[in-house]
Amino acid sequence: MRRSRNSLKAALFGLGLALAACGQSVAPSDSAADKEQLGLFSTLPIYWGSGGDVATLLDTAQEKDWVRESLERRFELAPLDALEPENLANVDRLLLAQPRPLAPSENVALDDWLRGGGRLLIFADPLLTRHSEFSIGDRRRSQDVVLISPILKRWGLELQFDETQPVGERWTDAYDGEFPVNLPGKFVQVDASAPSQCTVSDGGLLAQCEVGEGRVTLLADAAILDWEGEGDLPSRRRAALDNLVAAALDF
Repeated sequence: MRRSRNSLKAALFGLGLALAACGQSVAPSDSAADKEQLGLFSTLPIYWGSGGDVATLLDTAQEKDWVRESLERRFELAPLDALEPENLANVDRLLLAQPRPLAPSENVALDDWLRGGGRLLIFADPLLTRHSEFSIGDRRRSQDVVLISPILKRWGLELQFDETQPVGERWTDAYDGEFPVNLPGKFVQVDASAPSQCTVSDGGLLAQCEVGEGRVTLLADAAILDWEGEGDLPSRRRAALDNLVAAALDF
């Protein structure tokens, strides 16, 4: 029964990606009143930029990160600095992009929030390849290695990494979507008795779990959030992100 249910979920998620790719699920709005709120928890300079001082971070004249612009076409972003119950109380959708290690209380709060019906999208990169202006050890630097094993274990998953894989961005398929990856990880189901129903794509790049009344979608890489690049890469990268966000976060 578990296999058939997982196969059905994989098919439905693939259908969601296919519909999003056709533009049927992506419905950006220019009116703030029409936008749903999306909580954003990330060490990447998506919302605040990568300035080294407060004045630069608060400079509204500086160009927005393209990821922020794409997300704000559909959502009103709510940047979060913690994942405690009071931070999660007012959001139904949440995006974690290369998050810092979570405190034990945050793991519990996030799991409870998800079980209550939340929609969660996680970019979990085992070896971040996005360039940073800050040196290793600088607290302003993005999280180089994602450390979220406790919450993954709650959902019966493990993030693995192949150190022998070649360096360099490439595009790969997962379900009916395509994604740019660079030194990606691999999700593996390690606990079939976990109180969640997970399905993992071939190769392990993409996973989706039904947790209580909620749903979490996980991508084992964050290269999709890198700078846009040249040629046809910007539009292709934007489409890949838009389609994944639509499939993962729509109710």
